[in-house]
Amino acid sequence: MKFISDVLKISGYEVLKATDAAVGISIAREKAPPLILMDIQLPGMDGLTAAKILKSDEKTKHIKIIATTAFAMKGDKERIIEAEFDGYIAKPIRYKELLNVIKSVIK
Repeated sequence: MKFISDVLKISGYEVLKATDAAVGISIAREKAPPLILMDIQLPGMDGLTAAKILKSDEKTKHIKIIATTAFAMKGDKERIIEAEFDGYIAKPIRYKELLNVIKSVIK
């Protein structure tokens, strides 16, 4: 999270942080950011479930969600995109790829 946060701040983005899915959902409902970078493996609730909750909520369904994940096996990207994510970045995260995916999703 620190690496991503630092890259985004240096690139001029405002960064809000959550340590788990429940806090992230709460922040999303309150702040309605244009984009969420969400890890798939989160404490408590996984990112797939959290994304489903956000995409089914009228207040948050418009928010773009990019998965950040260590799941990089064949078929993982397709499975994640089918779960209503708007983008996918496999770990280890490379800063140029991160910025390119963000730009392509938020246009």
